[in-house]
Order: sequence, then C-alpha cells, then structure tokens
Amino acid sequence: MFWVPLLLLAWAVAGVAGLRLCLSAVRGAAASTGGRGAAEGRGLTLYEAAFLSGGPGRVADVTLVAMARQRRLLLAHTGWATVVDPRGRDDMERSVLGAIGPGGQSPIAPVRAAAATADPVHGIAERLVGAGLAVPDGAGTTVADAVRQVRLAAAAVTGLAVTALLMPVPSDVPRHLVALWFALPLILTLGCLAIARFEAHPYSRWASPAGQRLLGALPREAGGGDDRAYLTSVAVRGVHAVGEPELRAAFAHREPRPGH
Repeated sequence: MFWVPLLLLAWAVAGVAGLRLCLSAVRGAAASTGGRGAAEGRGLTLYEAAFLSGGPGRVADVTLVAMARQRRLLLAHTGWATVVDPRGRDDMERSVLGAIGPGGQSPIAPVRAAAATADPVHGIAERLVGAGLAVPDGAGTTVADAVRQVRLAAAAVTGLAVTALLMPVPSDVPRHLVALWFALPLILTLGCLAIARFEAHPYSRWASPAGQRLLGALPREAGGGDDRAYLTSVAVRGVHAVGEPELRAAFAHREPRPGH
C-alpha cells in the first residue's frame, strides 16, 4: 500500500488548490458587485487602461510609446531613450523625463522602472481601487494566482501518480486501479480549471471583474486606426502591439520584470 500516502498527498494538493481558487472567485464576485456601479457610465483613460491590463510597467510603456510617436522622445533600437522635447504634457510624461535625467539620455530599462514606481502611477492605482476597478495590493490570492496554483497542482498530481505506478514495490491493488484512484484528484483540478476558464476568463492580476468589463469594451470604443486606437492597443496588449520594428527593438533591450 505504498501508493496510499502518495494518493493522500495528491488529494491534499488538489483540494487546497481548488479551495483557494473557489475563495478567490468568491472575493472577485464580491468586488465585481461593489464595482458594478462605478463601471457603469465610466470610461477609462489611456493610463488607466494600461494599468488594468499590465500594471505599473505597462503605464510606463504606453507613456514612452506615446512620446516616441509624437517625436518628443527618441527610442533607439539600441535600447536608449533621448529627450527631444523636455516639456512633459502630464504627470506621467514628467516622470519619464525626470527618470531620464538632465543629461537627456538614458537606457530605457531604468527609465521604465523609475516611471513605474513614480507617484502618478500610485495615484492611478488608488483611483482605480477606489472605483472598484482594480485589485488592491494585499488583497490576497487573486483568481489569476489561484489558477496558476491549480495548474501546478494538476502537474503535481500527475507526477505523484507516475511515481506510484513506476515504483517497483509489490501491491495487492492492480496498477490500473491505482491509476483510477489518482485520476480522481486530477479530474478535480482539471474541472476547476475548466470552470474557472468558463466563469472568470480572462484572468487578471490587476483588474477586478468590473475593470475587465471596461477593458473588454475598449477595442470597440477606440475604433478606427487613429493614434488613440494605436495607443489603446499598446495599453491593452503591451509593446507586442507596437507596429514599428525599430520601436519594438528598443523595448527588447529592457530588463524584464515579472508581472509588468
């Protein structure tokens, strides 16, 4: 019966991960109810859309792209930013210019990092959290985090099942029955993933369900192929939506930061 402890461990892993996902979904539903009124009749600014889609780093990205398209900032394919117009039109642009420094040149990675932690980004986050559109810091495990944990649990259950089936220890239970016992916690994890994808997809680390509804309306609201639509696409999808090859190459030199 060497496989029984492994089966119990598989059930524990699957059960804990599934419970966390359920609790996260319940908290998300509560946040959605609280933010439903705020979402009605409210639009998103470009920076707000960027924050809800990709967090502080995305806000810095869309600011850099906007300034580059307006020829007020030169982003070279080598990964350096050069100031062309030193006058910022809003707080985010002034944060970017301040991060570049008085020399007028800097690598993009530290500029992005500094702009992402500047006061204007904190202000955007506070407004969105207050409106029920963003997930507050310290809110616990989000649905996106819980889904990742369930995926890890499914992999762990599979690994435990393979271990139990391959260990050369005699057992009174046929191996196909052992496999069936391990299939139950695996079905639990896969079922949780299927339900989460149907009920809560797309998973977001930053946007509450109410915020996700506003993000879902953005492509229709942006319309056309003007500069606003272009920048909205960058805000929602990130620098992968940048059409200019040289501009994409400039961002390829940045230092990646998980979750940004």
